[in-house]
This record gives sequence, C-alpha cells and structure tokens, in this order.
Amino acid sequence: MQDGTKISTPRRRGRPRRVEPGAALDRALDAFWTGGYTGTSLDELSAATGMNRPSLYAAFGDKRQLYLMALARFGQMMEAAVGTAMAEAPTLRDALARFYDGALDVYLSGDAPARGCFVICTAAVDAPEEPLIRTALQDVLALIDRKLVARLRQAVTAGELPADRDVELLGALAAATLHSLAIRARAGASREQLAALAAASIAQLLGPAT
Repeated sequence: MQDGTKISTPRRRGRPRRVEPGAALDRALDAFWTGGYTGTSLDELSAATGMNRPSLYAAFGDKRQLYLMALARFGQMMEAAVGTAMAEAPTLRDALARFYDGALDVYLSGDAPARGCFVICTAAVDAPEEPLIRTALQDVLALIDRKLVARLRQAVTAGELPADRDVELLGALAAATLHSLAIRARAGASREQLAALAAASIAQLLGPAT
C-alpha cells in the first residue's frame, strides 16, 4: 500500500554544452597572444577554450594548427580594424594616420599590460624553429606590404606623391613603423608615445603637413 510519498528519480545529466568553435578560437588566440606558441601549454589552451584535449584535437587539429588558425583570425581582426578606414581616407596622410591609429586600437586592447601585435610579437619568436609559422609570418608581412603599396600607388595616381617615388621601399618603411609600434606597445609604451612616433614617421615618409 502506497503512503502517497513521491519518490524522486535522479535526473540524467545532459551532455556538456558544446563550445562554439569561433568563440573557442578567439579564446585560444587570447591565450597565445599572451604566452606565444611555445609558452602556451595544451592545458592552458584547454582551460581558456573550455574544451578538453580530445575536443580540441577534433575541432582544430594539433597545437600548431590551432596557432596557425589563430594567426589567420588575427589577420581578419587587423583587416577590419585598419583596412576599411585606410581605404576610405581622403588623402594618403589621413590613410596612414588611420592605419596606425587602428593598429594601436588592437595593440593596446584587452587587459594591461598591452600585448602589442599577435603576429609580430609571437610568431617572430618561433619562426626560426617552426617552418609553418615562419611561412605564415611571411604571408602576413607580405599582405601588409601589399596593402600599403597599393595605397601609395593610388596616391601617385592622384598626384599626392611624385611619380618617381619608390612605392615598394616606401611601403616597407611604413610597415617597419607598424612593427616598431607593435614591439613598443608590448614593451609598455603609452598610447601618447606611440601616437607621437606614428606621426613623426608619417612626417618623415611624406614630409611635413602643409
């Protein structure tokens, strides 16, 4: 005879909520950005992404592939931050100013201390020992050079630069300023110091503003 007391049945636990790959990749990028490729362990990546090792392997392959995917993701971030702004600037001087300013937004983002450029400040460290990372680094540098050279050629066509200017060399110098900003940001330089360096570089490349 039942006494009316309800017997509770333990609920089955559902499957752990699946981590969205894009969000996990962004978290892995953050971890690599701070610790670099060699300095970031699989345990740290697992903790950052909320995925255990088998899940990480299934979603992204090995640690090297995950890092290369994070590099590509960062390239997309930089494209969004500076690409459109530079293309829409009315003059070359404005374009370079927006280019550097947009880069600083990325380099100085997140928690202090600033981490600089994910590519320049981490990939360059491991490139000598990791051929795939070295190739990825070369690709990113070449992409930046091409974008700058294309904008410089546009300036030549518009009459902003003399036709005899070596736009390939000028683009490489403009890119070198970007790389210096990245390293100095990671070393702790303030936004004001970095902005002043960028402005001085533009003045050296194009001459004083008139």
